[in-house]
Amino acid sequence: MDKKELNIILKEGEGYKIEFKEGISGLEKELVAFANASGGKIFLGVADDGRIKGIRATHELKSQIQDIANNCKPRIKITIEDIDNVLIINVREGEDKPYECSSGFYKRIGPNSQKMTRNEILDFFKSEGKIRFDELTEPKFSYPRDFDKNGFKRFLQLAEISKIGDIERLLIGLGVAEKQEGRLYFNNAGILFFGKNPQRFIPWSVFTVALFKDDAGVDIIDRKEIEGSLFDIVEEVMKFVRLYSKVAYHFTGKPRRENVYEYPFDAIREAMINSVMHKYYFEHGHNNILRFLPDRIRIENYWQKPAHFVVGKTVFRRNHIIADLFAKIHFGEKMGTGFERIREICKKENAPFPKIEFNENYFYVTFKQSNEYLKLAAEGREGVTEKVEEKAIEKVIEKVGERVTENQKRILEEITRNKYTAIKRLSESIGISERKTQENIKKLKDKGLLKRVGPDKGGYWEVLSE
Repeated sequence: MDKKELNIILKEGEGYKIEFKEGISGLEKELVAFANASGGKIFLGVADDGRIKGIRATHELKSQIQDIANNCKPRIKITIEDIDNVLIINVREGEDKPYECSSGFYKRIGPNSQKMTRNEILDFFKSEGKIRFDELTEPKFSYPRDFDKNGFKRFLQLAEISKIGDIERLLIGLGVAEKQEGRLYFNNAGILFFGKNPQRFIPWSVFTVALFKDDAGVDIIDRKEIEGSLFDIVEEVMKFVRLYSKVAYHFTGKPRRENVYEYPFDAIREAMINSVMHKYYFEHGHNNILRFLPDRIRIENYWQKPAHFVVGKTVFRRNHIIADLFAKIHFGEKMGTGFERIREICKKENAPFPKIEFNENYFYVTFKQSNEYLKLAAEGREGVTEKVEEKAIEKVIEKVGERVTENQKRILEEITRNKYTAIKRLSESIGISERKTQENIKKLKDKGLLKRVGPDKGGYWEVLSE
């Protein structure tokens, strides 16, 4: 820093990262406050109004300042500059928060350093990961009464773990339980994975899903509160996504068509896993939400942004045990590489990489429709959702019974999937000539099972009820 920069700072006055002090009295409070925030500079020898009072920058004084920084817990890293009778202490943001001095914990609020209350200290420990929700023991959970043995067996199968010894030893080895005075105590991670009813103990662990008719997200068509283990929640949310995702058809010349879905399911599943894995479970008033809108899917995660989080970097794991359990069943990885996997999946499926946004409290991942789906939909190859489609086809086949041949039955199936399909595409999908396709369509019309609505170009097929 030079004199010109110093004069500019003195004129601007104190702020979130700037503190003026005439001497070293109370210096430890300012050091701790800056280390617990984003770092800052302390100007010794300067009055509150920015006037230079001056201070003798002796080796003894510098040594004394360094001792004050070293005596904080943990030690605070600083550097010292001397300009024009002003001693400038550069305080780095702490890498091992929270920091304290002999008189307590302090934080920076605007241009002031304030002592933290008991609850603020507790919240700070939680937000910095010093207290981890998934590691906390829940004494009200009773083993084996509240334990889901079948869910645990399913986990072992997915994790490819052969049962060795008793169940209690396996649970302890997985880090979800510990034994004290002959009783097995479960932590929150164990409850969220292996509890018969996890929401009895952690009711805010439900996941909300909602389908909206309008782009603004006001008119709700369907809404559910998904409960169960974290494993069950991921699977049930994905069922909801698959149920309402539209599909388009790509004909490859083979007898069976290729379905192209509106969204990259594997990428959404990865985002879902990250959502429940990194949720800030200390907050009881916010559910994670998946909003299914007409042209996008938006996952909203309440997470209380940690100071050390960087998008796309492997630096953030809030709930270590939960992350490890997901990794064991190949749901996500321990090292936080979810963003890269999502990127690879989207690239493979020709889908846009989701938009990622966050603030202090919420993390948003928004998926747009895949480019391939939009292209095929524009060509009139769009169908209906898979589950609805299956039910409609079952109804048609049950209705026609033995009145049609196998090829005619397949024609009705394809038209049920896509009423705008063309003769050529029907021929490609079924694997017969266009002439044979036209002959079978005529027979279906004669039997009163099919009719054409509108012209050959621009019209559509209709399967009749009789």
